[in-house]
Amino acid sequence: MIAEATTTAWFYACNVQDVPLNGGVCVKYNDKQIALFHFSRRNEWYATQNECPHRMQMALSRGMIGTLGDEPKVACPFHKKTFSLKTGACLNGDECAIKTYPVKVEGAKVYIGVE
Repeated sequence: MIAEATTTAWFYACNVQDVPLNGGVCVKYNDKQIALFHFSRRNEWYATQNECPHRMQMALSRGMIGTLGDEPKVACPFHKKTFSLKTGACLNGDECAIKTYPVKVEGAKVYIGVE
């Protein structure tokens, strides 16, 4: 079986200053809501789906970010379930996971990659 190559399309999400330090915002792309985080304490950017897989509400962009060991994470503001900002895995042992997206910063502009 031959795997198909995927192409990442980068879209302009916002300016760097539009995202709070150590916080997140919601970015719309077509019919998707994407949570974009600036983890300024680590000088890193992350993007995930905005929908919480437990409550099915668009809220992850309002969650608190932090670390579990060295793993960057976001906690859902409703039930505090935590998800890896790198892999999307639930860090509370649940089977659910969230989708993650690549992020790049060029100058003062932030871009999110989608397939």
